[in-house]
Amino acid sequence: MSDRLTMEELAVLMKTAGITVDPTEMATRPDSAFDSYGLDSLGLLGIVGELENRRGRALPTDADRCKTPGEFLDLVNNSLMTGA
Repeated sequence: MSDRLTMEELAVLMKTAGITVDPTEMATRPDSAFDSYGLDSLGLLGIVGELENRRGRALPTDADRCKTPGEFLDLVNNSLMTGA
């Protein structure tokens, strides 16, 4: 597993929340709202929890407030790279 979260990994995490999305499509529209993919705030909270379990570390407290895949990846990857 890469240190950085990818669109592909995010798509797999979204599938655990019951949302099937093409990571290539999501990569071409990183600023599209999560709700346009059918993912609500509760689903994103579940993704944050699952990602914390997989990575063995807490994510920033505002990770579940991100509105788009691009915003989420930026926040998570900045956190993972700085160790915050």
